[in-house]
Amino acid sequence: MTSEQKLIKECKRGKAKYQKLLYELYAPKMLGVCARYFQNIEDAQDALQDGFVKVFSNIKAFREEGSFEGWIRRIMVNTSLNLHRKNLKHYYHIDISETESRIVDKRMEFDHLEVQDMLKMVQSLPNGYRLVFSLYEIEGYSHKEIADELGVSVNTSKSQLLKARRRLREKLDKL
Repeated sequence: MTSEQKLIKECKRGKAKYQKLLYELYAPKMLGVCARYFQNIEDAQDALQDGFVKVFSNIKAFREEGSFEGWIRRIMVNTSLNLHRKNLKHYYHIDISETESRIVDKRMEFDHLEVQDMLKMVQSLPNGYRLVFSLYEIEGYSHKEIADELGVSVNTSKSQLLKARRRLREKLDKL
């Protein structure tokens, strides 16, 4: 039995010591996942805490068929999205003519940028842009999946991604 399997087994039994170990092991990486969906670290920390409550509440449902880290990551993404879902109606007011513009995807190298710099840029995006950008570019969701998850149209998802990319490109051009 691997140490991860033992950790899962003991967490399924409700052992606090192992829950603490699991939290300490995965919290730093999962905070990074949550941080992509919020403009400030406090909101990301709230999502992280809520997400771990769900992890521990539902750990018995983990069938050990896939990646445990992937299972936790999915919970963190969904928890972050649920926190936003309450306020989504305020984020997605677009003009349909804006969806017609296109940008050219030019691969740019910014070797001098640190991960934290890029995270700050993503976090500075308006909520709708940030959510769609993170789901599409980082998590690998399709526009259909994003639309279903956020309760918006596919065109709104595409428009938000386009605007997010444009805004990020403007920030990068100023560097």
